[in-house]
Amino acid sequence: MFIPPTGRSNPDAAVPLRAVTPDPALLLSVVVPCFNEEDVLAELERRVTAVCDRVAPGAYEIVFVDDGSTDRTAALVAEMSARNPAVVVVELARNYGHQIALSAGLSFARGQRVFVIDADLQDPPELLPDMMAKMDAGANVVYGRRAERCGETAFKVQSAHFFYRLLDRLTEIKVPVDTGDFRLMDRKTLDVLLSMPEQYRFIRGMVAWIGMRQEEIPYERAARFAGETKYPFRKMVVFAVDAITGFSLAPLRLAFYLALAFLFAAFGLMIYVLVGYFFFDAVRGWASILLLFLVFASAQLICISIIGEYVGRTYMQTKNRPLFVVKEILTRSARPGERKTE
Repeated sequence: MFIPPTGRSNPDAAVPLRAVTPDPALLLSVVVPCFNEEDVLAELERRVTAVCDRVAPGAYEIVFVDDGSTDRTAALVAEMSARNPAVVVVELARNYGHQIALSAGLSFARGQRVFVIDADLQDPPELLPDMMAKMDAGANVVYGRRAERCGETAFKVQSAHFFYRLLDRLTEIKVPVDTGDFRLMDRKTLDVLLSMPEQYRFIRGMVAWIGMRQEEIPYERAARFAGETKYPFRKMVVFAVDAITGFSLAPLRLAFYLALAFLFAAFGLMIYVLVGYFFFDAVRGWASILLLFLVFASAQLICISIIGEYVGRTYMQTKNRPLFVVKEILTRSARPGERKTE
């Protein structure tokens, strides 16, 4: 990451992303990535603060990450930090996307346990006490599994169902199906997660890769409280590609198997041509030749594009660019090197 002089500096992206020193006296950090969420922030603050006061009174922080919002989100979270000493605002220099914004928030979390929740309130913060109880019983990660999905289109529900089960078949690690980033993690898990330097991040898969004791809590996912979804179809496709290429070599193996299948097809076609040439009055047609050319060319392009996707991601990783740039940090607490809000 890179943080300008108003914050802490750590320009080496190869080192752990942790931007602050954990505070043993701080029991809980809540990390909330936000992008154009002005309509939900007041209700979000009310519900998250209420549940945090129950489970960790006086010993929690709420880290809002403004991911380059273009509405009043930045102003509203700044007002929160001015009146609420538990609120910390991390303002990114531009829109980096949900997974990077979440990584930024996690790097600033100081608590012994970290609760991740999206700003849209589709995931209920009121599940936090149950998650804390499971962690008290020995779990390292407690994640929410969506037993029901309300207020979403049939296409989104079915595509998500298909994606998670496809990912489960393709990856060598067990990524829980029907889950998002809504979860509670302990400090040990978070430290491992922050040591992982991937540029293309699929955090729920990275957490699953870590292992340790991970338990689920099923819940009914509510409709969005207000505003519009930040995951249209295009972003869903990009997210799926990041997940599959980040945790599976199956697409590369598919390219190999596809090439092998067409090799056998070409061998069979060669036998057919030879038999026709020596034993039959074969009619040579341009249509069949053109069709075969298109089929084989398409197969080659598919294989090249799959390989190119992996090569391109490797190339971007070798650039070793900062994962994100922090524009400003707002807080009322006594954290040196950060701007205090009055």
